[in-house]
Amino acid sequence: MAVILNIETSGATCSAALTAEGMVLAHREDFNGRNHAALLSGFIKHCLDHAREHEISLEAVAVSLGPGSYTGLRIGLSEGKGLAYALDIPMIGINTLELLATRVMFSVDGIDPDTIFVPMIDARRMEVYTAAYDFALTPLMAPQPLVLDADSYADLRATGRPILYFGSGAAKAQEVFAATPSAQYVPDVDAVAVDMVALAERAYARRDFIDTAYSTPFYLKDFQATKPKNKVL
Repeated sequence: MAVILNIETSGATCSAALTAEGMVLAHREDFNGRNHAALLSGFIKHCLDHAREHEISLEAVAVSLGPGSYTGLRIGLSEGKGLAYALDIPMIGINTLELLATRVMFSVDGIDPDTIFVPMIDARRMEVYTAAYDFALTPLMAPQPLVLDADSYADLRATGRPILYFGSGAAKAQEVFAATPSAQYVPDVDAVAVDMVALAERAYARRDFIDTAYSTPFYLKDFQATKPKNKVL
């Protein structure tokens, strides 16, 4: 399989990982906040230094495209584009909701094959970016912004199938799923570059590349800038 540099900056975590043949060769992560602009270049350099020291040629760059933080996604994609241009290698775009789902698939033991995976990324207040997938990553609910209320995920809950919900926005969904005994909250599931390997290698094998010049993050909703409050002199 290909040697791929994976970049994940969709949330509070900043990370990069060098992978090949399903293995992580080098990686760096920071879980302490949104320090992507200051840290990402150094994380990438660490991975590239490892490749150079072991005479490994990079064959693709994979970037988590979102949904997630507007600023973080732009930083990650910009770094990925610059590297892909410089090395003349293709880019792979990874859906962050699918990334979270695959992390749970590979890390939670004893999952029922009929399970529905529901990733949730925090989008302020009671809103999340979310989707639903089966074990084959077939979408059961399309990626979308969703304001959580008593009717959220009603169709999924009505199936009676096991549901795993997780991600940075999932804790505030516990009340929504309180009356659904088949639903289980999986804590501490963050998007991290080391978990991109399966999706990135699948995309590379399929030659499923994104346009290096014109690709954009997968925001799901338009950016809304807030006006600074007027200072009282």
